[in-house]
Amino acid sequence: MSKSTDHLLSIMAKLRDPSGGCPWDVEQDFSSIAPYTIEEAYEVADAVARGDMTDLKNELGDLLFQVVFHAQMASEAGHFTYEDVANSVSEKMVRRHPHVFSDSVIESADAQTFAWEDIKARERLSARDKSVLADIPVALPALTRAEKLQKRAARVGFDWDSTEMVLDKIKEEVAEVEAETNAALDGDRDGMTEEIGDLLFACANLARKWGIDPETALRK
Repeated sequence: MSKSTDHLLSIMAKLRDPSGGCPWDVEQDFSSIAPYTIEEAYEVADAVARGDMTDLKNELGDLLFQVVFHAQMASEAGHFTYEDVANSVSEKMVRRHPHVFSDSVIESADAQTFAWEDIKARERLSARDKSVLADIPVALPALTRAEKLQKRAARVGFDWDSTEMVLDKIKEEVAEVEAETNAALDGDRDGMTEEIGDLLFACANLARKWGIDPETALRK
């Protein structure tokens, strides 16, 4: 590994040293660090949105530190090392880009997207996980997860035929939200919660059909 990477790994190991490290770092575990990892990923996205390259450099460093933190804890427990993480993602990228690293031919970015998903599907089968939706993280932002679920379902033929059909579904969900108004006013909001969820899911589906990221649309 490079000198800078080795230096970062040595810093992390020192921070986690029970006999002379940082008490806060020593007492952390995967669960306690995970929220910071998510926060740093969002700060990277924020720097990108602002076009601030200096801040992006710093935020990428913070995110890299999160990777190193998780790898250090895993190494201490005998699970894997930072080098294992780097090797794993390298192998995955080679495996999922056969048109670059072997003799396969892919003519366009769209074709590569389909090839990527096909390779992922075969990987799920080899891992004995046959659910097409199984590897979509529950911890994703809700609209992002909804879009990913819908994209994955569409690839296996479960999709609306047109945006007009999705709009009709949205109108149907709006009517169902309205039907729950009286119950919600009386204090029973379970039905309203469910119907608003259905409405948001349908709106995310419309965004997907138009090629719009629903999270980006909501932020704007």
